[in-house]
Amino acid sequence: MCSKTAVAPLDRIKILMQAQHKHYKNLGFISGLKFIVKNEGFYALYKGNFVQMIRIVPYAAGQFTAYEMYKKHLGGSFGQYSHIDRFLAGAAGGVTAATITYPLDMIRARLAFLSSGDSLYSGISDVAIKIFKQEGGFRALYRGYLPNVIAMVPYAGLSFYTYEKMKYLCIKHAPDYFCSKQKTNTGGLILNVFAKLLCGGIAGAIAHTVSYPLDVTKRRMQLAMMHPATYKYGLGMWSTIRMIYYEDGVVRGLYRGMTVHFVRSVPFVAVGFTSYEIMKQMMNLDTGMKV
Repeated sequence: MCSKTAVAPLDRIKILMQAQHKHYKNLGFISGLKFIVKNEGFYALYKGNFVQMIRIVPYAAGQFTAYEMYKKHLGGSFGQYSHIDRFLAGAAGGVTAATITYPLDMIRARLAFLSSGDSLYSGISDVAIKIFKQEGGFRALYRGYLPNVIAMVPYAGLSFYTYEKMKYLCIKHAPDYFCSKQKTNTGGLILNVFAKLLCGGIAGAIAHTVSYPLDVTKRRMQLAMMHPATYKYGLGMWSTIRMIYYEDGVVRGLYRGMTVHFVRSVPFVAVGFTSYEIMKQMMNLDTGMKV
């Protein structure tokens, strides 16, 4: 909740740019943010954030819990402190959480895409009902799920793996700079807040760069049935990827909005991992790390 609220304005402008909203397709993310405030008001920067809060509680809880469970279950299956274990546990945790909460992500994208004056939807329940009744039932709520899951493997896997790796390197090579004086009950070292933000930021930057084209594909598919001109993006993942590539290329198509996504991903993952670590310490659930 902390991390999503921190980057909610960037999330909204990213969605508008990815799906090439008619009012934003020629704007950058700074000019886009200014346009939203000028034409819709400051609170419009957080449009769709309420449903995001409803979604993110089970999503983040499921992701982090599943990650810890999968990591424990793998238990060094590929060797003690194996990189593969961490990657697989992170990927599986992300897929588990995404599967549970995907319909809420669909609803939130629809609400965030609406601009001032649009009256297509009146609220969260209205979006869900109209998608269900008009676009193909329960299956329609999972449109774009395949690219989301495929992207989740490198994204979640790399973010958890990179964070754990950076955490290990900080504790091993520079504990005087990156570790707090506080230790866990088992004597393990604990990263300070700056180090947590740094490790989380690097993890987010790497993971988002790899998985970004599939994120664009997912958004186009989620929003495909809102207007007749975009129905073509609802035909399937590979069809959507090909159309994005042929129409706009790689930079302006598959990586459209990457600048704002990159700016967003660093604080998003940094705040997320930092909040997670602090909550574990507050609840005495953090065993720390020994090297």
